[in-house]
Amino acid sequence: MQTSTRRRFLAFSSVSLTTGLSGCSSSLFRAEDDPSQSDPSTESTKSETQPRAAGNDYTAVYRETISSVVLVQTKTGQGTGFQYDEDHVVTNAHVVGNAETAQLRYSDGAWSDGSVRGTDAHSDLAVIRAESVPDSARPLSFVADTPVVGQEVVSIGNPYNLDGTVTTGIISGTDRLIPSPSGYRIPDSIQTDAAVNPGNSGGPLMSLDGTVLGVVNSKQGDNIAFGISAALTQRVVPRLIDTGTYDHAYMGVSLENVTPSIAEANGMHDSRGQLVVQTTRGGPADGVLQPSSIRSVNGTRIPVGGDVILEIEGAAMDTFEDLAGYLALETRPEDSIQVTVLRDGGEQTVDLTLAARPERSQSPLR
Repeated sequence: MQTSTRRRFLAFSSVSLTTGLSGCSSSLFRAEDDPSQSDPSTESTKSETQPRAAGNDYTAVYRETISSVVLVQTKTGQGTGFQYDEDHVVTNAHVVGNAETAQLRYSDGAWSDGSVRGTDAHSDLAVIRAESVPDSARPLSFVADTPVVGQEVVSIGNPYNLDGTVTTGIISGTDRLIPSPSGYRIPDSIQTDAAVNPGNSGGPLMSLDGTVLGVVNSKQGDNIAFGISAALTQRVVPRLIDTGTYDHAYMGVSLENVTPSIAEANGMHDSRGQLVVQTTRGGPADGVLQPSSIRSVNGTRIPVGGDVILEIEGAAMDTFEDLAGYLALETRPEDSIQVTVLRDGGEQTVDLTLAARPERSQSPLR
């Protein structure tokens, strides 16, 4: 959006936005300072002469949930959040950053002091405890079913300080892997074409029945935005409330999808599973799984040898997304899992004990 308005916004922003994150935006003005707002007496006259429009399904979602959506403001910027329970608000970790406190503004104009209860950079989720919550701000429920491609969605947030903005779209994809502030990737994420901009981060991505499908996280271009799934959010947030931190399960492996060329080079009949390219020294997979080595095959460098992960606890690991999602949603550190691998032309099962994920990653190690 190359407009002078946005250039002015970016020039005055005190926040250095992480690439790709829809992010938090700097507060430039208040709605009550906007000279374009109509005179209250004029609005009163209009309401007396014009009946309130009935709206549609999107209107219904907005009316049911807007009182639970908040503006989250710290000393460095702002974003969006929503009421998780009677005391806590969910938002993105990159919205609160290193802040210990935040200011929360509800749709009725009420402000509340908030203390950051916990953050998790790996899932880009954070929890803020609100000191005072309006009676109208009820906790939002999470969807029970798995989201499906084509499903209609509603995003509610505060892009560019435009409080309570609603955008709509569909679920464009599921089971995506998206960047996190820690350098790892967030699994089980939702892709949508609903408009997302700076200030939307941390807001709810809603289904038409008013339940939360995900937490808005980032955008990567026109009509491509992402949200952290309800399933992962519900797994992480309770632990952030209880302890302030969350430990993700970690195998300590770098993987590559088995493509037809890799399958041929490794004497495999089918292109399936995840080839172990590297194991972390001292990590859970070190000495348990066998990594491959890079060789030149017909002039092309291809990983050859090493284990191919086929299943974990009987669940097929056909893609990297399968494995990342399984670890995130089905396991915890110190769990022992059975990994079925293809090794030296035959299948065998090995036991692997997971560890807690290191703080930061510069590689696709799981």
